[in-house]
This record gives sequence, C-alpha cells and structure tokens, in this order.
Amino acid sequence: MISFSNCKINLGLYITAKRNDGFHDLESVFYPVAWNDAIEIELGNSTTSKFELLEYNSSVTSNVKENLCYKAYALLDAKYNLPAVKLHLLKTIPAGAGLGGGSSNASHTLKLLNTFFNLTISSQELCAYAAQLGSDCPFFIDNIPAYVTGRGEKLTPIDIDLSAYSILLINPGIHISTAEAFSKINPTPLDFNLKEKIRSTPVGEWKSFLKNDFEKSAIEKHSLIGEIKETMYANGALYASMSGSGSTVFGIFEDHKQAESTLAKFNTFKSKLVYSTNYLSEFI
Repeated sequence: MISFSNCKINLGLYITAKRNDGFHDLESVFYPVAWNDAIEIELGNSTTSKFELLEYNSSVTSNVKENLCYKAYALLDAKYNLPAVKLHLLKTIPAGAGLGGGSSNASHTLKLLNTFFNLTISSQELCAYAAQLGSDCPFFIDNIPAYVTGRGEKLTPIDIDLSAYSILLINPGIHISTAEAFSKINPTPLDFNLKEKIRSTPVGEWKSFLKNDFEKSAIEKHSLIGEIKETMYANGALYASMSGSGSTVFGIFEDHKQAESTLAKFNTFKSKLVYSTNYLSEFI
C-alpha cells in the first residue's frame, strides 16, 4: 500500500508568546500543497526486525529509531502489537525546508498503518498520536487548510481555496537552524484577527498585512532568500513569502505562464510548480 505524503506552506507565521514549557505560541494558516514524498508499506520479516526502513533520494542519514516514521510505528505498536513492517520512503520534499516534510511522513505513516492493519482509529485519535510526534504533525491527519495556534497543534478548519492559482516553491538548499531562527524572534501578540482577515481579503492584497516573523532575519543572513522572493514579485506573483523557518520561498500566481517563466529562472534549485490543490493523499 502506498501513500503520497504532501507538504504545507505557511500563509503568515507569527510568533506571539514564549511559553513556560520552553516552546512558543504561534498563529499561522497551514495550507497543504502537492509536493509529495511516497511511502510504501508491506509486511516485514519479524525474525530480523519489526520495523525496516528503506529511504531513497534522502540527503539525511540517521539512526532508524530517530526517524519520525519509526516513531509513528512505535506509538501504534505499543498499543496494538503490530506485525513487522517494511517501509519504503521516497523523498522529494527537501528536508529542513520549512515545508513540514518529515512531519507529513510521520502522520501519513500513522494513517497508512491504520488502514493497512484495519485498526479503525478515529481521526481525532490519530491527531492525538500525531501531536506526540511533533507540533505540526496533527495538521497532516485531516490535511485541509487550517488556522493554527498553540505550538502548531491547535487546528481550526478555514475556508481558503487556492485551486484557481499556481503555487511555485523554490528551495535554495540553505539550511536554517530552527533554534537560531527562534532566537532572533521577539514574540509579539497580533493586533488583528488573522483567521478573519485572510479569509476576507483577496490574495492580491495579502502582501499588505501577511508576513512570516522568521523571514527578516533569514534574509539578513541569506540574501538569496530575499532575491528569490523579489524575483517572484517582479514576475507577477500576487503573494510571495518564505515558508516556516525557511528556506523555501513560495509564490502564488494567477497567471500560470508567469509561474512557469519564473520557475525557469531557478532551474538549479529544488523546485515544484503546483497547478492545483489536489493534495489529499490516496492509498494505492
């Protein structure tokens, strides 16, 4: 059984408070985008290991037990005593890119295991498991546009539809430390209602109020991120921003040909042009 694990972009990202538990409160809108990894699951060989992970096209090598897909399996195995599995993970979403690729892999693994073994775990329960894996993991369970608060785990569905637009994502391959990114932030409560304003304002006007708190310091250190953003605007993007803590920059285009011509300017970088938002994962 195969699942196509998609990424997300942040439509605005505001760090609003430092919490007593060491985390930060944020406000953002997560929007799912069809830049996908592929995850295939099959029965494994219990005589060697209960969980075998085969990664393809991955630039990150680590102990299997540090992988979020393994941690997803371990969570469910602790309760359901799952059979041994072999998991194949084909990576195309850049790692550490502000797109939530690893979190998506973890949540899609939970959903795959639930379906593959007919565990009948509810969406609400899956979200609870996902929250144990990472702050933005619960988003990928229902995988629909959401207004996000708390550490990123509190989700409210939001009626935003970008299916009429093209979304261009450019990843320049710059690694930005999440810890360093947070160290540059001065948490400030929002003085407007993000959920309502983004819903009621045309995409072409988002530039006037929508921002990513991590972007300023990222551009100061890595001017290329700012250059990519400005190139998108110069070539017709209605809105452009860095996603997450970076370094991927996305642009929303009304004219698909403008998006294609902009993509051609960045042919040395990892990139994806999404024509629509047909992002929901289907099992095959």
